[in-house]
Amino acid sequence: MKIIVPMAGRGSRLRPHTLTVPKPLIPIAGKPIVHRLVEDIAGVLNQDIEEVAFVIHESFGKKVEDDLIAIAQKLGAKGTIYYQNEALGTGHAIMCAKDSLSGPAVIAYADTLIRADFDLDQTADSVIWVKQVDEPEAFGVINLNENNEIIELVEKPKEFVSDLAVIGIYYFKDVAVLKNELQLVLDNNIIHGGEYQINDGIKQMMAKGMKFVPGKVDEWMDCGNKNVTVETNGRMLGFLHNDGENLVDSNVKLENSTIVPPCFIDKDVILINATVGPNVSLGKGSHVTNSTIKNSLVQHNSYIKNANLDNAMIGSHASFDGNFTSISIGDYSVLE
Repeated sequence: MKIIVPMAGRGSRLRPHTLTVPKPLIPIAGKPIVHRLVEDIAGVLNQDIEEVAFVIHESFGKKVEDDLIAIAQKLGAKGTIYYQNEALGTGHAIMCAKDSLSGPAVIAYADTLIRADFDLDQTADSVIWVKQVDEPEAFGVINLNENNEIIELVEKPKEFVSDLAVIGIYYFKDVAVLKNELQLVLDNNIIHGGEYQINDGIKQMMAKGMKFVPGKVDEWMDCGNKNVTVETNGRMLGFLHNDGENLVDSNVKLENSTIVPPCFIDKDVILINATVGPNVSLGKGSHVTNSTIKNSLVQHNSYIKNANLDNAMIGSHASFDGNFTSISIGDYSVLE
């Protein structure tokens, strides 16, 4: 089994945090989004992972590439890096990894996290994972026939089709079939919204009678903007806490301070006259003094004092001193 991860977008809706770090590498509960996504998919597939192919922008740099290769190697898999330097759509991103598009594969976009049980239908040519949503008109949804097979993909339907939204995770029994169809999309310049879309390749597969079935996830957590990323951090902390994971490093220094679980507290964190939690992640080397923090995400080596934070997201190497509450400041920012 292979895992293909298109992740070349910087994540403009999550600025300023993505000005210095690509969105898939933003930490959630102490681990980058893409790291959690790949590990979670590998964990529920119950199959050996042969290769993890990452499609990134060339500007991400060697350190990012090395970190991604390490993610694959931790799973006992080969890590491969491909580049998509122009934002030409999901179909184009997948085709940037065409040398890896063979055999069974999962394609997963690195801007969401899941909790799921992947029970692959061995009779299907493809599985598209979906989640029931309250406002289907805001999503791409699937249309099912009486046999629970997917017969149509509809983007942001104005009239009700279904409430099952496509979450951006797909399984293909042989991903080379998708590659061939996407090559036709590129060759014939089939464009929607100025981009080449994976859906056009899938629709061609459906037209040839291939069987698509839905897979369902228990939880679908978005990381699209600051508010939902902070919410996702809290939800993931809750899941990990309930799973019995130890989320607080043993070397955390506490002086007259309280940690209210669930929280992720990395090593070399110092808390002085502070109350932290619930639903807070504090990155390595951060210092919190005379402050209360809840429902917030703070990256590494940041300094916070005299603060009362709720629904806050703070980058790395930042310094904050003040009475603001719902804030979003990026790496190396200083508010004093």
